[in-house]
Amino acid sequence: MGHVLRMTAAGTVGLMAIFLVDFADMYFLSLLGEVEVAAAIGYAGSILFFTTSVGIGLAIAASALVARSIGAGTQERSRRLSVHAHLYAILVAGVLAVVTWALVPRLLEVLGAEGRAHALAQSYLRIIVPSMPLLALGICASGVLRAAGDARGAMLVTLSSAAVNAILDPVFIFALGLGVDGAAWASVAARLAALAVGFHGVAIRHGLIAAPTLAGFLEDVPAISKIASLAILTNIATPFANAYVTGAIATFGDGPVAGWAVVGRLVPVAFGGVFALSGAVGPILGQNLGAERYARLREILSNALVVIVVYVLVVWLVLAIGSEQIAGAFSASGEARAVIVAFCRWLAPLFVFFGALFVANAAFNNLGAPHYSTLFNWSRATLGTIPLVSLGADMFGAAGVIAGNLFGAMIFGSAAVITCYRFIDAIEKGRKAPASRWPGMARRMLGWPFNIWRSR
Repeated sequence: MGHVLRMTAAGTVGLMAIFLVDFADMYFLSLLGEVEVAAAIGYAGSILFFTTSVGIGLAIAASALVARSIGAGTQERSRRLSVHAHLYAILVAGVLAVVTWALVPRLLEVLGAEGRAHALAQSYLRIIVPSMPLLALGICASGVLRAAGDARGAMLVTLSSAAVNAILDPVFIFALGLGVDGAAWASVAARLAALAVGFHGVAIRHGLIAAPTLAGFLEDVPAISKIASLAILTNIATPFANAYVTGAIATFGDGPVAGWAVVGRLVPVAFGGVFALSGAVGPILGQNLGAERYARLREILSNALVVIVVYVLVVWLVLAIGSEQIAGAFSASGEARAVIVAFCRWLAPLFVFFGALFVANAAFNNLGAPHYSTLFNWSRATLGTIPLVSLGADMFGAAGVIAGNLFGAMIFGSAAVITCYRFIDAIEKGRKAPASRWPGMARRMLGWPFNIWRSR
């Protein structure tokens, strides 16, 4: 528990700094007094959530492989995997940046953006999307530092980014009069800072870098791709669901979208410890797996879940008490205010199940079963989102959309944790849980189409 808490605390400080700056972004832009500005950031945020999730997926692969290698005591292989994982991140993020930049107008239309909100969001994304490779490298470096057990170094990566963003935001937005574009340029500068600090930590302090070779890179690509492809697929399920939620809320107008945009910035700030915990637990599990200390795996998972429950309940109390003040700080009124207050007072405690799902996914990714993460995240993003969001919208309006999304997390977060304990039991007993079990799980969850196929 001590190790889990120390790693989580350091990660929380770094992540909270980043999320607080995003929160400040929204606050500064709200001072411009245009609901379209807040709506634009909400639409752009859904797209950036997707691109960031890809970067996190790449970092998961780097962290899992390097952590296992360090746990097994193979330092030279750790260095090689580190440098090749970073090169892999550049290639994937570069391709994604080109494709996303070209599709920005269409993607915003799909989300429901129109008029001035569409124009502002497009301008913002045109500036920030080309910096995706910088973001991917910074996140990847932070993952490698966590794999090495350097929670402080990983924290400094995010702290440096947050500091640069916090300093430049008011300068670019107000002093230079750039508005939304100023917020985008400040974010680009922040990503450069994160990359510089991350490279220093990985290369200089830990020496986790070696001269890359084409032959070595091609040899390591399958191992990296095996985890990265499923981790990326797992992670983009969340922005997929988020985009669906944004589109559902957009049917109620710019006011609820503005409220949802504030909630989108509030959640990472309020629940930064949950996000940090899932990032910290993975490398701890990976190192213990590499060192063949199987008995500790269940203990680590149980401790993580206890921390999540306590943390979320405390945060809920704070949000419920300060809900009106939070809405007022962003000059929210009408439907936007209603969405913010409903989340803070009634829906926030359900984030426990999102946290449980995040931790289970981190465990699967680092214990050699990333296909389970993909299964549960996409099940939550589809079966746990689309029908429940539609039902919530019909019954309770814009706030019901958010409620439906959270109830989906309750179902699949619980299922993921139960499966994770069973998987760890199999590891402890010396049996590898067969990968072929997950299609059977899918058949049971999806029902009759698979049963028909099996009978034929």
